Amino acid sequence: MKASRLLPLLSLLAVLSLFLAISVGSTSLRLETAVTALLRGQDPVVREVILGLRLPRALNAFSVGGLLALAGVLMQVLLRNPLADPYVLGISGGAAVAALGAMLLGFGGFIVDWAAGTGALGATVLVFALAHARGGWTPQRLLLNGVVVASGCAAVVSLMLALGDESRLRGMLFWLMGDLSFSQFSPAAPALLLTIGAFATAGARDLNVLARGEIESQSLGVALAPARIALFCATAALTATAVTTAGGIGFIGLVTPHLVRLMAGSNHRIVVPASILLGGTLLTLADTLARVAVPPRQLPVGALTALIGVPLFLILMRRERRITF
Repeated sequence: MKASRLLPLLSLLAVLSLFLAISVGSTSLRLETAVTALLRGQDPVVREVILGLRLPRALNAFSVGGLLALAGVLMQVLLRNPLADPYVLGISGGAAVAALGAMLLGFGGFIVDWAAGTGALGATVLVFALAHARGGWTPQRLLLNGVVVASGCAAVVSLMLALGDESRLRGMLFWLMGDLSFSQFSPAAPALLLTIGAFATAGARDLNVLARGEIESQSLGVALAPARIALFCATAALTATAVTTAGGIGFIGLVTPHLVRLMAGSNHRIVVPASILLGGTLLTLADTLARVAVPPRQLPVGALTALIGVPLFLILMRRERRITF
């Protein structure tokens, strides 16, 4: 599909997913009713339901989906591995350990979010330091250190769940599986998404070159060390913000870049904005389904993305045996 058609189509789907999210719920609203309430404010109850509850959650879902998708694109370029995703370096594991530790100590709200962000950044620094421990930095070494750190964090999380207070166990499990029920909307997530997305789109040529390997990157004048550090820091910031906002949500960062590349090729000038739009749309739709699938209960959105993402990724792998950048 041509980029001139793909980006407008994804933009339209993004808008429609947001309108669907604010229209569907325990009390369904007709689309025209929701639009009228937003524009004219004639019904204060409907306006409060939309502006106070549904729209902030929908914007959170779209922002987190875009953050994860963009992190997936950058991670796959950094590691030159089409199977890389934002959680492969143990960033989410560090966030989970710190957040669950805060919950076990009886904290909530802002303290848990702050702890999750701090844990994610701490895991990032640890993986980066281990990768440089013996001088030579390679994507393979970074990947292996990330897998080890992630495994260690998973073990610590298991111990916390086994030894923790049963009264807090449900909330801890929902946070681990990804949950937007209690997330307060913050402009930090969309602001970070727009900022890094704009820089990544502007630097699409360098991303295209980096994805082809070290030799070609050096021959075309790309400074490898600064570029890698920039990609690493950007991916860490995107993932930390997503985890802080919604907990652990998998497969959005892995599947979305592949879907975009199958539709529009591997030019990152298109892949970056298209992945942001598609990732945001997918998570918004998944969160809407999580709210209405088994009312009055709400499902953890991370579990739904995994259930949908696993067969979808297997289908993609079957159709595209050799996924290229």
